[in-house]
Amino acid sequence: MSTIIEARLGLDGVIDSRAELRPNWSAEDLAIIIRAAYQQVFGRQGVYADGQLISAESLLRNGQINVRQFIRILAKSDLYKERFFFSNSQVRFIELNYKHLLGRAPYDQSEIQFHVDLYASAGYDAEIDSYIDSAEYNSAFGNYTVPYYRGLKSHPGMQMVGYTRLFEIYRGQGNSDNAQVGGKDSRLQKKVAMNLSNAIREPSSALKPSVEFKAEKALCGNSLEPGRVYRIEAILGGGTPGTQVRRSKQSYTVPYDRFSSTYQEIHRRGGKITSIVPV
Repeated sequence: MSTIIEARLGLDGVIDSRAELRPNWSAEDLAIIIRAAYQQVFGRQGVYADGQLISAESLLRNGQINVRQFIRILAKSDLYKERFFFSNSQVRFIELNYKHLLGRAPYDQSEIQFHVDLYASAGYDAEIDSYIDSAEYNSAFGNYTVPYYRGLKSHPGMQMVGYTRLFEIYRGQGNSDNAQVGGKDSRLQKKVAMNLSNAIREPSSALKPSVEFKAEKALCGNSLEPGRVYRIEAILGGGTPGTQVRRSKQSYTVPYDRFSSTYQEIHRRGGKITSIVPV
């Protein structure tokens, strides 16, 4: 069951979404994997993939490739290039690759610059391979899990700024990456270059038109501001696999100068941050 805040942010159905092709899978299991892969890699554009990548589906069905290799084929397909490469600026394309293939937003300018230089020196295929062959991809998804939006909740190795940045490029499950306010332009370039975090805004809808997006109605400030007080909500608990440990919700109200230490303490205790709100 989704919470009110998850519903407001358009997270229904994806907050803990994970699809893994396990041994002795059935035809139904495979169909779920293929559907999840299309949805993750193409977003709403995935509906156009139906019938265009049958050969890749057959390779997966016959055990000739694994899920990671299937994702690679989708991201190198002419359809992916048409939807996201040719139709967007280079930095916007890199943002979408992070979103689609690693389930997060880029953290800083060095990550953006790395991929700009890589494409210039080695080309399109090397750019796609750099995400899928990365240690991060291997640790997060391995060979049999479809990438998913990890950045919507905290996870080991995550930078705090990634939480707010993903919301800038994730605008709800049914939102098209090519039909958002901002068009072909980068959503993160300015804040990344300035080393600032982004706002968390509610997705637009018929009742809440996109003017709210332009006006930057924030659920979390554009950046942490000295002198401000913040409320951090987290879920604490966890333990070794196979053990049952009670998990509990915890709320922290902290001033700016204690924010970083509190954030780190939550992670040390195995907690997951669910929201950050200025008070």
